[in-house]
Amino acid sequence: MLRLAPDREASVRRRRELRLRDLVRPHLPVAVPTSVAHGDWAPGLAYTLDTRVPGGTADAYDVSAVGEADLAGLLSGLRAVPARQAEALGVPRTAPRSLEALRRMAVHAAGRLAAADEFDAARLQQLTPSGAAQLTAQSGTAVLIHHGLTGAHVLVSADGRVRGILDWTAAALGDPAEDIAGLAVAVGSPAAVRAATLAGYGARPCLRGLWLARCDTVLRLTDHLEGRTGGSLPLLRTQLRRAWEPILLERVTDFPEDEPEP
Repeated sequence: MLRLAPDREASVRRRRELRLRDLVRPHLPVAVPTSVAHGDWAPGLAYTLDTRVPGGTADAYDVSAVGEADLAGLLSGLRAVPARQAEALGVPRTAPRSLEALRRMAVHAAGRLAAADEFDAARLQQLTPSGAAQLTAQSGTAVLIHHGLTGAHVLVSADGRVRGILDWTAAALGDPAEDIAGLAVAVGSPAAVRAATLAGYGARPCLRGLWLARCDTVLRLTDHLEGRTGGSLPLLRTQLRRAWEPILLERVTDFPEDEPEP
């Protein structure tokens, strides 16, 4: 697969991705593309020629129970990558997002979706301001995150196994709930939460990831319907449905301040 960086900023990310994939590969149970050639296709603009990883996208295939174990291995493998080594490659640190700020924006957007008969705005009432405060990211929990887990980047075989993860250009050291959120949109909230739990994450990051995904999908669909962004309307509706699939642990309860997280 030939990938051409369109500008210098993207070129920096592509060159960093080459080294990062070599760093993460030994830690992961799923395939990461290998570059068979790389260089500049124009002055200062990078290209990479990557091996093709077999499998279809998570938008086309459902993940099985064994596939959920593959995703758990992905999350635990990323957590095992030494942060200093990732930072030495130039991987940036990102601050956790404010779930309360995201919740407020999503509440307004949900009202507009409800008016368009796209969403039941009352569903967002499950996440209260106090609940969002309970799900604030804890300090000292930053890990290497893919930060771009979409259905298009998660490769799944016909039997539901996860075969590979594509496009590591957005990787960062940050909030692990972001990757849980990405998986909720890509494969559905129940599968994402089960995978994160199997990877050793507790209720707080799982619920934080769930609600990041739910708010994000409400905002993305609203932006599309109001003409601010492009993309596929059926896919955005599917992503909204996946993120809002019910899970067993829906209720945000009080968490001890010293609750350990991996």
